[in-house]
Amino acid sequence: MLALILLALLNGVCIGLCRILNGRLGQASDAYYASLWNHGVGFIFLSLLLVSMPTPPIAGLLDAPFYAWLGGVVGAVFVVLNTLVILRLGATLCSLLVISGQLLSGVLFDLVVKAVNPLQLLGVIIIFAGVLAFRRMEAKSVERQEFELEQRETKH
Repeated sequence: MLALILLALLNGVCIGLCRILNGRLGQASDAYYASLWNHGVGFIFLSLLLVSMPTPPIAGLLDAPFYAWLGGVVGAVFVVLNTLVILRLGATLCSLLVISGQLLSGVLFDLVVKAVNPLQLLGVIIIFAGVLAFRRMEAKSVERQEFELEQRETKH
């Protein structure tokens, strides 16, 4: 169980790093080309990895329902949207909002598939409250910095 928790945390680090790297790449070109390069390089990496594996389980993929194949489209949209917003919102706020969206969609999915624990809903509400508090704190910090800059400019 600990290994799975550590892998999930590592996955979160990878997502955060991917956002930052794609944001930088998008800054050099645009979000769509950054996403294209992201997926192209990822395709090459995974292709090399699969070639080194003994027997790729392709038969199981063909048995998947048609909608399961839409994950690639959703992944491409995810990368493009992140690339568009990360440089404008910053890594922390972008991450908080993405995580909030993941939690909200997870709870909505669980509502459809099974019963949702009230603690899950409370957790999502707390996360959203944290995002709002962070955003307010950030806005006040920007206002304070602008005020201090104006004060310095009027002195000179």
